[in-house]
Amino acid sequence: MKTASAVLGRELRLALRSGGGAGLGLSFFLIVVLLVPFGTGPDPERLRAIAPGTLWLAALLACQLSLDRLFQTDYEDGTLDILSLSPLPLEGLVALKALAHWLTTGLPLVIVAPVLAITLNLPGDAFAWLMASLALGTPGLSFLGAIGGAVTVGLRRGGLLLSVLVLPLYIPTLIFGARAVASAAEGTDPMPALTLLAGLTLFILALAPFAAAAALRINLR
Repeated sequence: MKTASAVLGRELRLALRSGGGAGLGLSFFLIVVLLVPFGTGPDPERLRAIAPGTLWLAALLACQLSLDRLFQTDYEDGTLDILSLSPLPLEGLVALKALAHWLTTGLPLVIVAPVLAITLNLPGDAFAWLMASLALGTPGLSFLGAIGGAVTVGLRRGGLLLSVLVLPLYIPTLIFGARAVASAAEGTDPMPALTLLAGLTLFILALAPFAAAAALRINLR
């Protein structure tokens, strides 16, 4: 437990430092959502129609921005080799790194999303569902990103390859998350989509640490 707490604390400190990427995703999320009305026009009905997809797509891309930092820096300075020899299983290390990524990238998006939803004219009744869908879906994005980060660790300029690998895996989460918010905005039941989103995230959380750990073991040989 002490080892896990120390690793999680270290990851959070690194992410919150200047250049650690914690503010990068939030800044990108803010910019994308605020620019959409300028590109599509100020028509309230049009903004309301595209709000669920826009908010979710912006959150997805924001979560993806700092994924290349999950393992690459530790790999380059040798820290990853040391951590792999610690009493903490490699699967646990992956899970803690992904959790730290979500706490510093995904969680801020959940908090600010309702404020930005106002600019897209999303109905107030859908705000709670927007936060719920992001809270349920964004952890899966971080854990899926850990798989991509583990596969591309050690590759020079692996950020582009990471995006190519990860973005297709994000599509089911994007579909269910946006559908839940859209259903709430339309006055229909969002629970079916939200339930599917929760189930998908639980599946990812259970599988991703083992898949990422296996990829890391191959790259650390």
